[in-house]
Amino acid sequence: MNRPLPNPAARATLREYHIETLSKVGSDRTLLAGLWPFVKPHKKWLAISIVTIFLGSGFTLLRPLIMMQAVDRAIESRDPEVMLMGGALLLLVTLLEQAVSFAQIYSVQMLGARSMADLRSAIFAFLGRLPLRFFDRQPIGRLVTRVTNDVDAILELFTSGALSALGDLVSLFGAVVLMISLDAKLSLSAFIFVPFIGLFVALIRRRSREAFRAIRAETARMNANMSEQVSGISVIQAYRREAQKAAEFDEINVAYRNANMSSIKYDAIQDAAIDTVSAMSMASLIVALGYQPASFGTVVAISAYLTQFFMPISMLAQRYTLLQSALSGAERVFSLFQVEERDAPEGDIPPRPLDPQEVQDAPEIEFSHVTFGYKPEQDVLIDVSLRAERGEVIALVGPTGSGKTTITSLLLRLYEAKNGTIKLRGRDIRSLPKGELRRNFAVVPQDIFLFEGTLADNIAAGQTPDLEKVRAVLAQMDVLDVFLPRPGGLETRVDAGGVNFSVGERQLIAFARALYRDAAILILDEATASVDSATEARMQKALSALVRGRTALIVAHRLSTIQSASRIVVMQKGRVAESGTHAELVARGGLYAALHKLSTQATSLHGPGEANFGVVGGAESP
Repeated sequence: MNRPLPNPAARATLREYHIETLSKVGSDRTLLAGLWPFVKPHKKWLAISIVTIFLGSGFTLLRPLIMMQAVDRAIESRDPEVMLMGGALLLLVTLLEQAVSFAQIYSVQMLGARSMADLRSAIFAFLGRLPLRFFDRQPIGRLVTRVTNDVDAILELFTSGALSALGDLVSLFGAVVLMISLDAKLSLSAFIFVPFIGLFVALIRRRSREAFRAIRAETARMNANMSEQVSGISVIQAYRREAQKAAEFDEINVAYRNANMSSIKYDAIQDAAIDTVSAMSMASLIVALGYQPASFGTVVAISAYLTQFFMPISMLAQRYTLLQSALSGAERVFSLFQVEERDAPEGDIPPRPLDPQEVQDAPEIEFSHVTFGYKPEQDVLIDVSLRAERGEVIALVGPTGSGKTTITSLLLRLYEAKNGTIKLRGRDIRSLPKGELRRNFAVVPQDIFLFEGTLADNIAAGQTPDLEKVRAVLAQMDVLDVFLPRPGGLETRVDAGGVNFSVGERQLIAFARALYRDAAILILDEATASVDSATEARMQKALSALVRGRTALIVAHRLSTIQSASRIVVMQKGRVAESGTHAELVARGGLYAALHKLSTQATSLHGPGEANFGVVGGAESP
């Protein structure tokens, strides 16, 4: 099926966005050393695994010696019981070897599972400490890949028995030593072609690593694209963009397939080379036997050791392939830990001691010459200064993109100001631990997000829900009849993202969350934008009670909702354009008066219905 592809410029932009450039993390040794902090807490399992690896290798090397002794003695004595005893001893050694192998596999799997669980937890905790500006530029699927696919690639080092490479090395060198001790000339004749294996490995080593890097990168790209398309499926279907989006995915899928094909090709070359050299070595041994006679038992033992020699080489080659995959995953994981965009420390400037009178006289919130931009070259706020006294209701209005929501984000330290200071009750917010700072705020954001769980869980927002308190909050808002009729009532299940609730219901839940928190400062970012006029009117009483006695910042586009605010701050192009009461600003005839005129015209055109917040005095909109 032919699908329309995006134009070349669009494809280049998409690829640039989804393919990340990794910082240099270090050598393979450095990457492996980076795993030690996660392995160390479980070193008991590591110790068990190493001991059983060496025991297993010892039993493996013992088997050909038992076979040689049994064959030579049976031929010499012509006594069948010698073979019977040799077979019984060989069976016992084999059973012991398998028992040790079980213990080794189990211990290394436990080591890997627990270590990688710790690594995933560390990545998740690290992501939680990164500032929002980092997530603004990262596709969600890419970050999910770090926690899942990339860690799974490292986990394969353990689940595939890659740690057994130690035992393979012991078996390899042990087989060489024992072969030479049995018959040096025969053994050396069998090793003539072995150097070719080293040559093949050296040739494909770098290319194999690059192939696995490409696989990891294309996996992240595919996950990012899938996450984006699933999240925006409603828009894709509404605009009939299924074919175009399928074409984008096809392009990524082909790149992922090609990366895997490169890996398979190098793996096949490696296996073929080892099998070829193994056959040539066995042929050399047979030829050498024509010139260097040996006992039948010796031939059996050397043949067995030759097989044991190439088997570890084959296993080492396979584990080397897994190692390359794991190291490419480790590169991506540890490059994340090297991200320099760390969130600002909990209290990155020393707190200045304040006397009680100074705290009492200080405004609740104070911005002093604050400048900030989401991008270094583009400031969103420019030299902003404003203050809110205790109990004052400040409304932030202005055109879209003027910086209203950014002010609340800086106050919560979701982002850090580039210049200027922000104070809470006289203390620079950078001197406060973030937990202590944010406990002062209850927030109703512009974009409502609900977590999987229950309605009560979402209203309690991280606290253990008190069902009676949840009921009281909803009753205060006069919206109990909206939620209680649902199956489960307050324990109604909330699906991922709250998709089983309407936009208006999600906004009511967010408002109830703020009421439940009962903090000293309230931030409302278009808190009633998604509720109908009748529901908004029902919320007036609750809003008036909530705001009374608290400091509030209200971001609003519907001017009728903030006319009774203590003070209105008008933002324009990142600056404070005007400040005053509703009456003062209308009389001034500036930007606010123009916005109010447009709002009044829209109301007269579409009819009344916008209810006032009722804050402070509870007055209705004119």
